[in-house]
Amino acid sequence: MVILTRTFDLLEWLLPKIERFPKLYRYSVTRRLMDAALDFQEELFRARKLRGSSRHKRLLECDANLDLIRLYLRLAHQWQWLSDGQYEHVSKQVTEIGRLLGGWLKRSVDQ
Repeated sequence: MVILTRTFDLLEWLLPKIERFPKLYRYSVTRRLMDAALDFQEELFRARKLRGSSRHKRLLECDANLDLIRLYLRLAHQWQWLSDGQYEHVSKQVTEIGRLLGGWLKRSVDQ
């Protein structure tokens, strides 16, 4: 599935960047961003194995995690932990993943 590949690409890019965030925030904002990103990937794998309303519920959890990723990335950019170019790059990745997730959510309702 394309969404799994794109999410892996996001993690591959994001996790090394997170390691360079200020140590002061490593166990708060940084940890929450990392957890949200990893939880998102895990929920996608779980959703892939489900059908019907169970899958739809899991995909809604994915959507909530994606919102958290957006929030923490925006904070990281606001606090200048990510440059404008880095934020633009990661925002494009997250936007594409969001579109893919939205399509999957729509199909899960129709089934």
